Amino acid sequence: MPRRLAVLGDGAWGTAIALLLSRQPDCEVRLWSAREENGRILRDRRENVRLLPGIAIPPSIVLTLDEAEAVRDADMWISAIPTIHLRPTLTRFRGLCRADQPIVSLTKGIEIHSFRRPTEIITEVLGSTLTAALSGPSHAEEVSRGMPTSVVVAAADSGLAVDVQRLFMNDRFRVYTSPDVIGVELAGALKNVVGIAAGIGDGLGFGDNAKSALMTRGIVEMARFGGALGADHATFQGLAGIGDLITTCISPHGRNRRVGERLGRGEKLADIQASTPMIAEGVTTARSVHARTRQMGLDMPIMTVVYQVIDEGKPPLEAVGELMNRSPRRES
Repeated sequence: MPRRLAVLGDGAWGTAIALLLSRQPDCEVRLWSAREENGRILRDRRENVRLLPGIAIPPSIVLTLDEAEAVRDADMWISAIPTIHLRPTLTRFRGLCRADQPIVSLTKGIEIHSFRRPTEIITEVLGSTLTAALSGPSHAEEVSRGMPTSVVVAAADSGLAVDVQRLFMNDRFRVYTSPDVIGVELAGALKNVVGIAAGIGDGLGFGDNAKSALMTRGIVEMARFGGALGADHATFQGLAGIGDLITTCISPHGRNRRVGERLGRGEKLADIQASTPMIAEGVTTARSVHARTRQMGLDMPIMTVVYQVIDEGKPPLEAVGELMNRSPRRES
């Protein structure tokens, strides 16, 4: 019997994963749009013209705006909804979800007020306890074109992790498994904040030395923060951590790096956000992490200055100066 898969969210990543799964043998894919205008364009053009131009959506993918149609008899739900919209959007599926419904989260972020991770929000809103998080260096632009990509899926239920691995994996998309849901989700969120910092350096005209140092110290902060919340430090040395961080900080596709670059050039955050349809998860994550860092008393200098540039209007060059002039210390 074919596997029926419901992809919730028609952004770049949701569309790319729908394309990936539609190419797998014995898979029936439905792609759900939250907004009528977006769904109409997808149906009329069979192409995500704003976010993945030039990539045709095959007739085998059912496009729908109807929640019940999207998830009817689905063997697995795949949530590709940005964190900022995740909770209110999932409420539209209440009453349609079983407690044992397998749900895979593709979302990389943290809810700003509650500090909930995406799988926690899914469980709270829908009641499903069978959740997994898929993350890693995986730009939608490349996955949609079948370029080689490797990611990791984390789940408390090892059987679910293996099922997702088998379902998603092919000769261009490699999937590893992990039991560390906390680490994989935190890594996917935190790397976006460091990505903004890397973009600020690019906007200021800094070179490779600065970016290499930033990424190295950034992964230290990510592991420090994750460890304090129960994550495995080793996760941050893998695909969800250093792997995704490298891609985020160096790729021209990275939306968080682009936001940082424009901040480094002196643009205002409000103007940047108004000029792009893409959501840079690192902006809200920086706010969430800053509040939590202060509560826990952690030393997170990179995360702190990113927050200060975003929310307090600190000049980027001044923020860099503060980082470089911190008191001497031993590397750890």
